[in-house]
Amino acid sequence: MPEPEYDVLVAGAGIGGLTTALSLHAAGIGVGLVEMARPPLAAGFGINLLPHAVRELTELGLGEALAATAVPTAVMVHYDRHGNHIWGEPRGLGLGYRWPQYSLRRSALHEILLGAVRARLGAGAVRTGVAVVRFGDLDARLLRVTLRDTERARDHVATASALIGADGLHSAVRAQLHPGEGPPLWNGVRMWRGTVDWHPVLGGRTVAVAGCQATAKLVVYPVSREAENRGGALLNWVAEVRFPVETGIAGPADWNRKGRLADILPHFAGWRIGDLDVPAMIAATPRILEYPMVDRAPLAWWGRGPVTLLGDAAHPMYPIGSNGGSQAVLDARMLALCLARAGRDREAGLRAYEAHRRASVNALVLANRSMPADRLLQLVAERAPGGFERVEDILTEEEFSTFRTAYRATTGTDAAELNARGSWSVY
Repeated sequence: MPEPEYDVLVAGAGIGGLTTALSLHAAGIGVGLVEMARPPLAAGFGINLLPHAVRELTELGLGEALAATAVPTAVMVHYDRHGNHIWGEPRGLGLGYRWPQYSLRRSALHEILLGAVRARLGAGAVRTGVAVVRFGDLDARLLRVTLRDTERARDHVATASALIGADGLHSAVRAQLHPGEGPPLWNGVRMWRGTVDWHPVLGGRTVAVAGCQATAKLVVYPVSREAENRGGALLNWVAEVRFPVETGIAGPADWNRKGRLADILPHFAGWRIGDLDVPAMIAATPRILEYPMVDRAPLAWWGRGPVTLLGDAAHPMYPIGSNGGSQAVLDARMLALCLARAGRDREAGLRAYEAHRRASVNALVLANRSMPADRLLQLVAERAPGGFERVEDILTEEEFSTFRTAYRATTGTDAAELNARGSWSVY
């Protein structure tokens, strides 16, 4: 019986795929990656890494690189659209975690991961411009995977012991496993994103959320330690505006779709949050991207045989709890641990991985859909449309408690649980 060309083949060299490759390599499992883009692209602008993901990347030896690049988040604060303080709490270390929460440029995280993969697995570990087209069983222990050179439109058949679909929202692997699913599901919110060189605002290490999704909402946070070190700030912002779903103006779910300033500014005219002039910040942004807020329905099963899904291919979710990228990291780490524990039985390892991850991450998808925290922000807007002096006059203590519980539901892991949990590294 010939040996497969790949032991584990990963489709997609995004955050989840690259973390999978590093984790499998650390566990002594052979792995190769294919990525349809040439070169690999980091979609979007900023990303938050929650402490549970930072722990896993630190155990992969990337802690120093992250600390040199990212901004450790100190607090998350919610405001109404007039800049009045509603609620806030510490994040990361300030909330009792042993690992920080980080904000950084998505491209910087991608560079850290891709550089580590090439340094540890070899310069050719990631084959770019190559996409998975289809797969099928070759025999009892091998897969036949058709790969396409995206520039030359030429196909090549490779063999693998296992295939991991980490190929994102429009996953080809998921489409074959779950045919007829249709396009991603839009909830009526259009999002515009950008990063801009600015001055430190709102204390410097704050994730600020203003307004509510019922009308217009803004999320802004700094993403560059280098900018912070020179006394400035690279601000990442996300502007969200809700439209009736029946208008059908979502547009394609393409992270690199260009947005227009004229479409955004009318929704945020006159907004000022503390020392942040919102229209001025948006207007100064050199490049704006637009994206519909979409997800997919949770799956009752991810894979079959020696094939499974990971990250956005398995569980795309609304960006409510800053958790999509973090969950992809957790997927990757648990996948490597389960495959290592299963020995040469790749199918058993993949089913164990799914058993560990699917129910909990599906619950996160549904929690993000329900948007319980945003409903409270909407309540503030309805009760005090012109602003307020004391939030205690607007919300009850029971409602504040609901708010805190809602955030825990969308971030997924509390500090005591994470701090006490054993390592997922394979030794």
